[in-house]
This record gives sequence, structure tokens and C-alpha cells, in this order.
Amino acid sequence: MKKLITICSFFLLGTITFVFAQQKESYPFEKEIIAFKKLDAAKTPEKNGVLFIGSSSIRLWDDLEKRFSDKPIIKRGVGGCELSHFVDHYMDAIVYPYKARQIFVYAGENDIVNGKKPKEVADNFKKLWEMIREKQPDVSIFYLSIKPSSSRTDLQSKFERTNLRIKKFLRGKANGTYIDLASVVEGPDGKPNDNLFESDRLHLNSRGYDRWEVVLRQFVK
Repeated sequence: MKKLITICSFFLLGTITFVFAQQKESYPFEKEIIAFKKLDAAKTPEKNGVLFIGSSSIRLWDDLEKRFSDKPIIKRGVGGCELSHFVDHYMDAIVYPYKARQIFVYAGENDIVNGKKPKEVADNFKKLWEMIREKQPDVSIFYLSIKPSSSRTDLQSKFERTNLRIKKFLRGKANGTYIDLASVVEGPDGKPNDNLFESDRLHLNSRGYDRWEVVLRQFVK
């Protein structure tokens, strides 16, 4: 009897382990990517649109489409994602299919948070650039600078070095633009203006996005 119970216990444990293994994502934030694919299947986004990709600063911009309602905006933000995740996993699902005329990229902040060096992040952006260029030689690509925030002041110098590397890479590139969105959320003292951020002092609030909108209006076409 005891032997039978032991066998059953092992069987049950194996079944539970298998179920959890099946539920585990095969790459970071896979469930969010699957959700976007389902959304696209239900309603295919307009080709030749304006694509915004990146991490939570894009995902949490709730009224992005409303602010640019005269443009075919496609918002594909994945909270917590890294620039490297786009390079390694997301391109076929939420970049290439749209054949956008403009691609705005806000990513790289979480890469630094998770331990990557500025050079690694810049190199991943170069890979992203090359991957997009191979599929769409003439698309306009914009890099949105990593923003400062009071919750991550210890990483600010790395953010700035990352921004500088990418800015230098894009200098002189045809249909490539670096957009400074960092300075517009700083106060006169050069530090992050907490009035433009949520209570977590990390994510922008509506006033912060107001500042971004003013800058981006010059580029969204």
C-alpha cells in the first residue's frame, strides 16, 4: 500500500511539473506578444502606419493614439522588456508585419537596469537597426532617448552614456534620428522633475507625456 502511495505521489508530482513547464514562457513576456498577435488577427493594423515599440514608457502611454489621432498609430509596448528582447524574439511578431513608414523606439532602460553595459545596449540597437533596414531599407527609424527618473538616479550616468553612443551611431544616417526626450522631463536644476512622474517616480504621468508630445509632434508624420 505504501509503495502504491509513493508511486502515485511521484506520478502526481510529475504531472504538476509538466503542467507548470507547459505554462512557462519560452521567451520574455511571450504572453504579451501572443496577446498582440491575437489583437492583430482580430483587426489588422493599417500598413504604412506609425509604429511605437518599446518598454513600459510606451505601454503605459494610454492616450498615445488619441494624441496623434490624425495618424495611423500602432502602439506595441511591452512592460519590462529590453531592447535585446526585440532583437532576439519580437521582430517577426510586432515589427515586421506592420510595414510601418516610421518606427519610434523607446527601449534600453531595462537593459541597463538588468546589468547590461551601455556599449551592449548600443550594439543591440545597431542590430535592431540592421534587422529593420534589411526588411525595410527606406523606413524612418527614431530612437527616443532613455529618460532620467528619481527612482534610478544611480543608473543615470549609464543612461547618458547609452544615449550618447546611440546618438553618435545615428548621426549622419539616412532616415535615422535620435530624439532627446530626457531633457524635457528635467527641472531647471537638471534633475528629473517629479511633478511629471507617477508616485513611483519612474513612469511618466500625463503631464510628462505632454512634454513628450510637444517634441514628437515635430517628427510624427
